[in-house]
Amino acid sequence: MTQWRTHVVKSSGLKARRAVARGTVAVLAAALVAAGTSAASAADAPSRTAAQATTHAQPSGVSKFSATSGIQSGSSQDTALYGVDSNGDIWGYPANGSGGLEARQYSGPGWKDARFITQADGNADGVSDGLWDVTDGELSWTKWDSAPTPIGGGWNIYNRLLSAGNLGGASADDLLARDSSGTLWLYLGYGTGKLTPRYKVGGGWNIYTDLAGKGDLTGDGKDDIVAKDSSGVLWLYQGTGESKAPFKARTRIGSGWNTYNALVSVGDVNYDGITDLIARDKTGALYLYKGTGKASAPYASRVKIGNSGWNTYRLLF
Repeated sequence: MTQWRTHVVKSSGLKARRAVARGTVAVLAAALVAAGTSAASAADAPSRTAAQATTHAQPSGVSKFSATSGIQSGSSQDTALYGVDSNGDIWGYPANGSGGLEARQYSGPGWKDARFITQADGNADGVSDGLWDVTDGELSWTKWDSAPTPIGGGWNIYNRLLSAGNLGGASADDLLARDSSGTLWLYLGYGTGKLTPRYKVGGGWNIYTDLAGKGDLTGDGKDDIVAKDSSGVLWLYQGTGESKAPFKARTRIGSGWNTYNALVSVGDVNYDGITDLIARDKTGALYLYKGTGKASAPYASRVKIGNSGWNTYRLLF
């Protein structure tokens, strides 16, 4: 009897070990399949890419291509507005040389999770070289037609990101970032996508719902920005060219701007040498405010450059 029980115990133990072994193999096989599926899914997921929108439209007049205009003579890649749709695709609209935009061009996929995107010029030739974006809390630099280069993590502390041109006095475009407490910070650009440690600009910037800028609005050679507050008043911050104090005290330049749900500047849209402003209203129509070069009234009356439909883009830059 004892021998029989021993045999049963040994036999049962062997069966149990075999069952465990079979279960382990099954688990390993399932894990390998899952890993393969994940790898395939990752491989199938579109990477972030962006091609620069191009135009061959040439405005008349040699002065349109002067050094002060920031546009290279004969360039086929000038100022363009970009939008990200709900699928994460970027579309580019090049300037047509007369204050409007050409038909859109497909720029690239993979931007569905991007929280902020902003263009930047790294070599002061008046043409953007690529873009900064924040995706999953990481800042990356994507040179046109190249893969993204990680710059650093922890950028989810910011609720606004903007490259408004050269604010610190060097040649490359810089980056502004506003944190959740309303403090505005300036990162100076090296022209390669990399940045210096941040400088504190000031507090209280949470009163603004929009910040925009890309170039000189007042004719003094310093890049400026505009800010819209929650009551719809637009304010001008003139640039100083000093990294530790990049702006003068604000001046009021208009009211009623709450009709717009997006403000963006991509530079000189009509090639007259002065940076302009693009505004999208709540119906999805697009308007151009041409720059005047005057601090007291930096924009001319608006001109409609796009019918309803621009609300299809969750980001404009």
